[in-house]
This record gives sequence, structure tokens and C-alpha cells, in this order.
Amino acid sequence: MPKKATDQLRGKRRREALGELSSWHLKADRDAIEKSFTFDDFNGAFGFMSRIALKAEAMNHHPEWSNVYNRVDIVLTSHDVGGLSERDIALARFIDTLAGETS
Repeated sequence: MPKKATDQLRGKRRREALGELSSWHLKADRDAIEKSFTFDDFNGAFGFMSRIALKAEAMNHHPEWSNVYNRVDIVLTSHDVGGLSERDIALARFIDTLAGETS
């Protein structure tokens, strides 16, 4: 049976999904993925976050993130399923597209 967006990713589909992403890494201490992005300045970083925020709100799937000047660090996980789900992969793809980093 195909996985739903609300199911935790496991096995072959998990490996495939992670392989589809550009430079996202599994967090060592939990079932989540993370990536850092660097921009020319704060305005670039904040604009990037604003565009992600609009998509995340529409998906009802919100990232954990931090911003220091020109750097944005993002962690994605699905708290309601206790780990990675298709929603995380979809949001990561969107984020990579915004950053111009599609694989």
C-alpha cells in the first residue's frame, strides 16, 4: 500500500526520498533532516524565510528554523508521526527550488 503524506517514511521509500534531495542531511539526534542556506545579506535570508513561511502555512507543515544575519538553518520533521514523512520531502523540495538548488 502506498504511503500517505501523514505516514512516517521507512524502508525503500525513505531511502529513495532522501536521495531525491539536494544536500539535506539526517540529524544525528532525531528522525529529521537539516540544511543550512547562506545569502548575501539579512534581506536575502529573511525574504527566503518569508516565501517558505507562505508555503508552510498553506501545507500546515511548519519548519524548525533559525536565522543569523545571512544564514538560515532549517530542520524538517513531522511531529505528528514522530519522524520524517512525505510532507517533509515535499517542503524540502520546495525550499531547494526557491534556493535554486534542485538536484
